[in-house]
Amino acid sequence: MPREIPKAYEPQAIEQRWSRYWVDEALFRADVNSPGPVFSIVIPPPNVTGSIHIGHMLEHTQIDLLVRWHRMRGFNTLWLPGMDHAGIATQVVVERQLAQQGLKRQELGREEFERRVWEWKAQSGGAIKQQMIRLGTSCDWSRERFTLDPPLYRAVLEAFLCLYKEGLIYRGRYIVNWCPRCMTALSDLETVHEERSGHLWYIRYPVMGTNEHIVVATTRPETMLGDTAVVVHPDDERYKHLIGKKVRLPLMDREIPIIADATVDREFATGAVKVTPAHDPNDFEIGIRHNLPQVEVMTDDGHMNHAVGQYADLDRFDARKQIVADLNAQDLLDKVVNHTHSVGICDRCKTVVEPRVSTQWFCKMKPLAEPASKVVREGLIPIIPENQKKIFLDWMDNIRDWCISRQLWWGHRIPVWHCADCGGMTPARDSRVEMVNGRAQAASPPEKCGNCGKGKLTQDPDVLDTWFSSSLWPFSTLGWPDQTPDLDKYYPTSLLISGYDILFFWDARMIMMGLHFAPGANLEERIPFRSLYLHQLVRDPEGVKMSKTRGNVIDPLTIIEQHGTDALRFTLAIMAAPGTDIALSDESILSYRAFANKIWNAARFLLLNVSKNEQFPETLEQLAAPEMRMKAPLWIGQELPLIHRWMFSRLTRTTSQVNFALENLRFHEAAHVVYHFFWGDFCDWYIEWLKPDLDNWNDPNWPNSWRNIFSVFEAALRLLHPFMPFLTEELWHQLPQREDAKSIALDRFPELRLDWMDEDAESQISQIQEIIVKARSIRADMKVDKKTKTAARIFYIPGPQISVEPQPFLPGLISENLATILRLSLLSHMTVSSEPLEATEGPLKSTPTFDIQIPYAQLSLQSDDSLNQWRDLTTTQLEIARLKKETQKLAIDIEARNKRLADGDFRNRAPQNVIEAFQAKLQQHQAEYQKLTERLAQLEKSAGGATAP
Repeated sequence: MPREIPKAYEPQAIEQRWSRYWVDEALFRADVNSPGPVFSIVIPPPNVTGSIHIGHMLEHTQIDLLVRWHRMRGFNTLWLPGMDHAGIATQVVVERQLAQQGLKRQELGREEFERRVWEWKAQSGGAIKQQMIRLGTSCDWSRERFTLDPPLYRAVLEAFLCLYKEGLIYRGRYIVNWCPRCMTALSDLETVHEERSGHLWYIRYPVMGTNEHIVVATTRPETMLGDTAVVVHPDDERYKHLIGKKVRLPLMDREIPIIADATVDREFATGAVKVTPAHDPNDFEIGIRHNLPQVEVMTDDGHMNHAVGQYADLDRFDARKQIVADLNAQDLLDKVVNHTHSVGICDRCKTVVEPRVSTQWFCKMKPLAEPASKVVREGLIPIIPENQKKIFLDWMDNIRDWCISRQLWWGHRIPVWHCADCGGMTPARDSRVEMVNGRAQAASPPEKCGNCGKGKLTQDPDVLDTWFSSSLWPFSTLGWPDQTPDLDKYYPTSLLISGYDILFFWDARMIMMGLHFAPGANLEERIPFRSLYLHQLVRDPEGVKMSKTRGNVIDPLTIIEQHGTDALRFTLAIMAAPGTDIALSDESILSYRAFANKIWNAARFLLLNVSKNEQFPETLEQLAAPEMRMKAPLWIGQELPLIHRWMFSRLTRTTSQVNFALENLRFHEAAHVVYHFFWGDFCDWYIEWLKPDLDNWNDPNWPNSWRNIFSVFEAALRLLHPFMPFLTEELWHQLPQREDAKSIALDRFPELRLDWMDEDAESQISQIQEIIVKARSIRADMKVDKKTKTAARIFYIPGPQISVEPQPFLPGLISENLATILRLSLLSHMTVSSEPLEATEGPLKSTPTFDIQIPYAQLSLQSDDSLNQWRDLTTTQLEIARLKKETQKLAIDIEARNKRLADGDFRNRAPQNVIEAFQAKLQQHQAEYQKLTERLAQLEKSAGGATAP
């Protein structure tokens, strides 16, 4: 087993090797027959056309962290992967390829086009899967699903047919978002809104039989050709006398009525609104209420149709220009003003979306929404963060029917046939699926019309919205509608992690469909997941939302090539505080790249010291063997020394804190705890404390120090593994392991060893650490050369219960650990003072239990311009300047902590133990501030007001 690990930490080679190993060895395959509690989660299925973006990276980091943590704790763990067929996105990709060949899909025909899409999918689709593997996602790839695979196609047919027979799916004519480029209806999610600078055109509509006109304002003059009314507020005094009259529709010479409706905003523009029911969602609702006709003025591809006379066949935006010019020529254009407004854009092709009436398939949502709201209100599905619960319930309470049809050729074709004789609709006989030319389709079309009994039937050309199949994902992927072992074992899933931007489009619909279709005697058994966690948004370093148009998109694949996956994972985890977005910067990633490097160097120090020192009486296999690690902590002589008691206590406490944080999905807290334990407790204190012992191989107790440190190191790797899987896998394999051990990912997460907890040891080491830190701080403040050792004095401040004598355990504690204190503080010796220390004699650092001082006579200052000024000052002036600087720092910290504690959001989000620790630190700093200001006042009085520059 090689021990010569490279000097430099190079994550790229390590990560690619282990990511492939995990997949090749099928290490993460779930077994329904395995014992233990279940943790199951489905991947939010990425688009087959996609590539990993930073949102995926955050989402997959959080999921993978939890999956690895549960698996290591003995849970029967399943992370089920898969991809979405992404109807519009995929069709756009293939159509672009065809355009390069001078072809259109309509020329190929539906069957040939679908064949080419499947061919593209086999060759180029699914690149995102390889990216996920490269990032180390610990999925069970044997259960990978694709939404157009036959089993999932069958699930979609089953769900559609059930809802259709229940009357919850219907076909109707309604206003939809329409993309003239893709020529399909779009969901709200597929329509993004951009603020654009445009115009507001004010148009005069002559009132019939009078000399008056009524002025309306519009951002889309081309739609006025389809106006069927002008509407005003019934209480608007300006227009009450006109209600019931008619106006002449400019350019069309058609008479339309003036009507009243309370939904009109009297404050916007003129307070009079043109009504185009076929081309505006608000107008459509007004048209329904007032029984207005719907006049369509555009074709599917965004040209004007033949209902608009001279403007027919013009592109809608060319028609706009001509209409404005004609209105102006007829003196019917009142004015034009600049106007910024929200414009709907097709997310795939970036074409301006056109609201228009269209015959589509819809799903009634109210009956499905009521039980979904119930399970969330009753807490059967907690939503984290809590504020999203109200947003969810408000949307569900005001839910509208869902347009589920798309005018595409790639997707699940609607299993309904239309009769050429009577126009009736007949669904497929059942949900069976067959493979035809390599693709799945309904296997049981109706033999005759269910209405007239004739046989001239044609299948509906539309396909289902991609979100329809995705709404079945938690149970269709486990085998529904069959009652499979996977469905029995892993449903309901334990958790869903999702972006809050798809709360309504995916998360809410999964809840509705799960409650409606999944097996179970009650709601609790049918919910699709037991918790819903909505993760943060990753923004750029300035906190701005990323977008391609802004040019501030951060590519995670570029980052991992530069800094490694582990560094990016840890950065995202430690910055993922609930309710706050992540401002990601190179500096933050570099700091956690340094953390990985710190661990690498600690491992090299330990392994190389054992492997290269031929004088050592025992080998690494003897010192770090699994059976030895199981026996830790091993005593040194007749007892376990303080530093080892402290280290094993800290390991247990850290494990407990990480478990608590991850149980509550507080990723940032868990990452912070692990970071401070590994970097601070283990590397900076434990290793540094033990260095002399590790080299003293002539001491008969020497082996046990090594065994203890290797035991803690190996446990720390397991503790860190869910956060940094590649680095920990590499270093874990550098240690002796059982012959059958394949991966740290399959090893046990550190156990909670309550017998290792040692409050006294933690308290005593904390006192020693504070002495060392304060001594180092004085040396740093006074710029003492690191090669120069100095003496120090310490005074133990009497506790409140002791009037004269110092706290009794401190002198003994210092005496027993003096050599370590002096070595780590760079001190030559330390004197215990029986009298309080005088500030005039040297810089002081204070704590509630002691003051420590390095006398001026001991200080050796380096020569630079700033210090030349200090040398010309008296020692009193030096101390005054130092104390002022320290009190200013404390004052800033106290103010910041007070503001933080006064922040209601902080108190609501932070756990009680964090708030208590925050308050304790504040009280400590307030006590230090009071002591320092009193001392400063005394010095300034004795110096006659003199100060240092």
